[in-house]
Amino acid sequence: MINHLIRTGVFFIILAISGLGGATAAELKFTAIPDQDTARLEQRFGKIADYLTGKMGMDVTYVPVKSYAASVQAFKNNEVQMAWFGGLSGVQARLGVPGSVAIAQGAEDEHFVSYIIAHHSTGLTAGSGLPKGIAGKTFTFGSKGSTSGRLMPEYFIRKQFNRAPDDLFAKVGFSGDHSKTIALVQSGSYQVGAVNFKVWEKELASGKIDSTLVSVIWKTPEYPDYNWTVRGDADAVFGKGTIQRLQQALIEIEDPALLAAFPREKFIKADNGMYRPILETGRAIGIFR
Repeated sequence: MINHLIRTGVFFIILAISGLGGATAAELKFTAIPDQDTARLEQRFGKIADYLTGKMGMDVTYVPVKSYAASVQAFKNNEVQMAWFGGLSGVQARLGVPGSVAIAQGAEDEHFVSYIIAHHSTGLTAGSGLPKGIAGKTFTFGSKGSTSGRLMPEYFIRKQFNRAPDDLFAKVGFSGDHSKTIALVQSGSYQVGAVNFKVWEKELASGKIDSTLVSVIWKTPEYPDYNWTVRGDADAVFGKGTIQRLQQALIEIEDPALLAAFPREKFIKADNGMYRPILETGRAIGIFR
């Protein structure tokens, strides 16, 4: 009996030292919606993982996913405990894991917009509203789960034309991400498309957009979008105060290179209430029940 107790005690000591028996030594994993090409995401979020590892005193690892839906599912399955979501995917994830919270957003994410872009062969030009001439054209959204590339553009299209996209356009596609949307419209594969304004501005500045072939014809009204969301059980798993410390670490990012990778001026505090317009819009067009 004594020998058994000694062996048991040693076992638990080993567990404690190795971290297998303590939440504080656990690995926190996060993912992000794949709104741009994989190489950019690996570079961008690998640096964030390194930064958070240093700030949090625990291993923080970026886990890539192949689709918006996969990012939400990974969060629901506890394969990741935090994610950089769009407005729509964030709402989906928080609905799927009660108690989960949005903790931070970019300063620009409170006032986000989408651009409607068109190939110059359409003859469509910029105006204060969606041009009536988009009717009958081929149109591509981004991912089906994208706030800026699908949900909000579809909402405004329905609002103006009182018609579903499938009824309004000759053909409707889903490119998968914003960079592909730009490429498809620029090449003429689709005549019109909806894109995240941040991705457009960044690719325009880097010389990847030929303005003689494609241009912005309309800017949507503002809406809330991207956010960092954490599972509600993070404090129980990793230690009390983990959620608050993650929030603080994110809003304290000052490195211009880290911020430029998003690109964001800075991160600010967020909460679930900020994304109620997304929830209401999703319900209005049948995405949420």
